[in-house]
Amino acid sequence: MTDLPPLREVINRHGLFASKALGQNFLFDEQLLDRIAAIPGKLQGQQVLEVGPGPGGLTRALLRAGAQVTAVEMDRRCLPALAELDEAFPGQLRVIHGDATKVAHGIEGPFHIVANLPYNVGTALFTGWLGGESWPPQWASLTLMFQLEVANRIVAEAGSDAYGRLAVLAQWRSEARLAMKVHRSAFTPPPKVMSAIIHVTPAAMPEGVSARMLERVTEAAFGQRRKMLRQSLKGLPGALAALDQLGIDPQRRAETLTVAEFVSVARALS
Repeated sequence: MTDLPPLREVINRHGLFASKALGQNFLFDEQLLDRIAAIPGKLQGQQVLEVGPGPGGLTRALLRAGAQVTAVEMDRRCLPALAELDEAFPGQLRVIHGDATKVAHGIEGPFHIVANLPYNVGTALFTGWLGGESWPPQWASLTLMFQLEVANRIVAEAGSDAYGRLAVLAQWRSEARLAMKVHRSAFTPPPKVMSAIIHVTPAAMPEGVSARMLERVTEAAFGQRRKMLRQSLKGLPGALAALDQLGIDPQRRAETLTVAEFVSVARALS
């Protein structure tokens, strides 16, 4: 195993204070990072996309696990620290400087996405990875750090306070679970909230359903979640007729519909 200097030493040497504007919070606990890197399963020789590696704490753990890592980092200050990892693990690390919401990662074939996502872009990236008509996706699994509140929304069941659009999009053709909670004290600087790791794997896509239509249905339904469906969906052509056809009471509210019921409405409109 490659001997590496402590993460705190690397950060101090390169002057890498966490940027609030970039949503950065650094993890120094190498044992915790190794546990996170183990969640997707055996990574020896596997392609991994990491978004926002920062000074490379999680990157180290992924490289130690034998992964071929493509890391997309927006903060130019972190590039020298990542270059040191490239030297320590020759041929295993490729670093792309840029915004992960805009740059192409260029990975061919199946790959895992493992990331301590910056809080300010995490949800947008997540919903982007879940979207699209082509399924199964290129990624084989998602192992992502979120605020605990967001993580709970992803795995929520119908009828719960946390249940909403994010749960439907995450669960209608994927298996999502909360893999690990991470206390705020594990980070430097400590965020104001607890965090959690979500693990998602693709499942079979229901037949006859447009992903874009499901996105439109959930966007309308949960955009006015305190209103009855007859009100929140009235602007979506054919939606009220679909509810009647499916025997779904239009006086129900969005949070009471199961994922399967949302899929049935989207299928009727697709």
